[in-house]
Amino acid sequence: MSDETRDSNGAILTDGDSVTLVKDLKVKGSGGVTLKRGTLVKKIRLTGDPDEIEANVDKVKGLVLRTEFVKKA
Repeated sequence: MSDETRDSNGAILTDGDSVTLVKDLKVKGSGGVTLKRGTLVKKIRLTGDPDEIEANVDKVKGLVLRTEFVKKA
């Protein structure tokens, strides 16, 4: 089974890891907040979906990120 959560480079992610964004992301429903490439996101949480992680960033709480847009820090 390949239900491991992996980043854009194929590294396995676990709860509590830190990741870095690999591209600028506009956050829907946040009033126009854009997270810039290179932003460090600490203490991620895995969801049941291997393609998504949950995280809190300065301006946005409970953010769900696609793993294709992050790399392990």
